[in-house]
Amino acid sequence: MPHEVLSKEQLAENVFRFTLEAPLIAEARMPGQFVIVCKDDSYSERIPLTIASASKEEGTIDLILQAVGKTTFEIADMSVGDSFDSVAGPLGKPTHIENFGSVICVGGGIGSAPLLPIATALKEAGNKVTTILGARNKQLLILEDDFAKISDEIIIVTDDGSYGRKALVTEPLKEICSRSPKPDMAVVIGPTIMMKFCSLTTKEFDVPTVVSLNTIMIDGTGMCGGCRVEVGGETKFVCVDGPEFDGHKVDFDQMIKRLNAYKPIEEKAKKDYEQHRCRIGLHK
Repeated sequence: MPHEVLSKEQLAENVFRFTLEAPLIAEARMPGQFVIVCKDDSYSERIPLTIASASKEEGTIDLILQAVGKTTFEIADMSVGDSFDSVAGPLGKPTHIENFGSVICVGGGIGSAPLLPIATALKEAGNKVTTILGARNKQLLILEDDFAKISDEIIIVTDDGSYGRKALVTEPLKEICSRSPKPDMAVVIGPTIMMKFCSLTTKEFDVPTVVSLNTIMIDGTGMCGGCRVEVGGETKFVCVDGPEFDGHKVDFDQMIKRLNAYKPIEEKAKKDYEQHRCRIGLHK
């Protein structure tokens, strides 16, 4: 069943929000879950994307992606009126939502997209939500207004100081964990290295921490084994056992090595696609 692109918005450099027609997924979707999308069943790669938001009334879901490789650039080239040949989901275990009390939500770069539905659900459950958003610079910061609507406190940091505080997200995170009383929980989603050091920070204060390892997923069904991670000394598959895990138990160093193993192949595929797109004028 084709899923039409109803709207497309550029949020930052190479970052786009798509609204798709997907009534069954919108009806069933819960925070933390994702879909597997395929632009064209005849030649496109299947990739997992987190559902950033959904409307049961409109029968739509929002997907936010950053164009970094062949497939994401291919999707970024789509226009309103185009359709995905298939969108399968919702997949993955939903986020456990309850009134924990006080929760810190930390989003880094594109990680703010999967964080938003979780932070929204936590607020709706009665939690006090403190949000920290980080980006390399102001131009790459996304969803600030969306988080401001559901946060009791929001802190913005940029690596270069072009907006908000000049700091890494771990700096305000440590400050908040030092408060009395300390937060009851933290949710951290972003680059793997960021999640690693955020988890080390919260562990120092014994603040339970949930991280989402969605960036390592490939086929999204547990078949390929490419998303294997070590959590508490046990092998887990991110797509079927997660994508969320206890950040204090994840072997981030192993995950980083696994992610780096794919980079040469990803770079070649991206280069080939860009050359092909330019040569025959497919770029929209």
